[in-house]
Amino acid sequence: MNRDLKSRTWSLWTHLAIALGFCHLFPVQAQEQSAAALPATERKLTLAEARRTAFERNWDLLAARSEVELAVAQKIVSREFPNPTLSLSTLKINTDGQPSHTVLGNDVWHRNYDSIAAINQLFEIGGKRSSRKASANAGFDAAKSRLMDARRILDAGVGRAYVAALLAQSNVEILKQSAASLRKEAQIAETRLKAGDISAADKSQIEVDADRLELDAKTAQGTATAARVAVEVLMGEMNPRGIWVPGDSLNELAVSSARATSLRPGTLRPDLAAATADLKKADADLRLQKAMRIPDPTALVQYEREPPDQPNTIGVGLSFPLPLWNQNKGAIKSAQATRDQAQIQLDRLRAQVAAEIVTSEIDFNNASERWDRYQNQIQPNSEKVRKSVAFAYEKGGASLVDLLTAQRTDNEIRLATAQAEADSAAAAITLTAARNVLSEIAREARNPDVPPKK
Repeated sequence: MNRDLKSRTWSLWTHLAIALGFCHLFPVQAQEQSAAALPATERKLTLAEARRTAFERNWDLLAARSEVELAVAQKIVSREFPNPTLSLSTLKINTDGQPSHTVLGNDVWHRNYDSIAAINQLFEIGGKRSSRKASANAGFDAAKSRLMDARRILDAGVGRAYVAALLAQSNVEILKQSAASLRKEAQIAETRLKAGDISAADKSQIEVDADRLELDAKTAQGTATAARVAVEVLMGEMNPRGIWVPGDSLNELAVSSARATSLRPGTLRPDLAAATADLKKADADLRLQKAMRIPDPTALVQYEREPPDQPNTIGVGLSFPLPLWNQNKGAIKSAQATRDQAQIQLDRLRAQVAAEIVTSEIDFNNASERWDRYQNQIQPNSEKVRKSVAFAYEKGGASLVDLLTAQRTDNEIRLATAQAEADSAAAAITLTAARNVLSEIAREARNPDVPPKK
């Protein structure tokens, strides 16, 4: 009996302990699940911050910087002289048992061996060294110009990507506002339905349109996240997730970008400067290959010791290859073709740059005019129509078709206005890049030897 009582008591305490353990365990797990369900904190990111980060960590820009370092190494190589050659030899060592000693002695230094120490030095003539240095300097200028052009392209690319992110977010807000407006109309329709003024089908049609706009808003939200991720990719983020909110507005960027188009164009575009440097490098390489037809002499100075008659003698010599069979014609022809290609590339790039500037000006003027009309004429009139039709519908003076048509038209006009605003900003950014008008952040980073300001 006592044994059964003790067993029941022990079982009761065991179950109680287990229950208390679960009571402590479940709240902790619930807290962990709720903490995991919370969204990550969104940071605010301005266009200036995005550009500054991109100039520090963008992959293409880092690759362009490494090209400059390689060009610096080539400059160092072009200034180096060829090393002399030292040769040591000992000849006439007797191996048949004959004595090798002389009257001077029997040590190694006084035996009748023929020992020679010689130094050979190659001398480049015919302008080879100067042509090689000119080629390396031109290569460095080309690499530095390509780095500057990579900054110019990145400056415009980050700006356009940021504008795309702002446009995507603006579309989300417009669709949400349109859906909320229809939800409000659905509430009014509910009142009219109870009063018998409209049918249930009319009310359902309004709700269907509101549901459709909400779904469109969710789709646009995914597009906005993808646009933010694209900005982070240009910034060199290792784990882009698109969790940030813009610190600039689309209207501010459109206005500031349009204002930048009136600034004075910058210096020669870096891509043109790089193509010009490539042509100079090709000219130097062509001169170098032509100079390679001239043989380079090798001077010889030697010391010879052969006891006992003339134990210490010196000698000098000069050698050079005879250009009888190989006159470097193939290398010269290849260098000439490379030089011609560089000239064609430069001429083509000049025409492309001129066409790009003209096309960018046309696109910017058209986009600005379209944005102005949407902002000052079309959208205000569309909003007035929508409000008047909505008021008339509330009072029974307009049909459901009129209400939905006005709502859809106004929604499309607002989206088109945002698109025109973004197009104007993007066109302005493209025009300033074509004219080599850099942003303030890009101007800070224009010197490849000076890191951007933080």
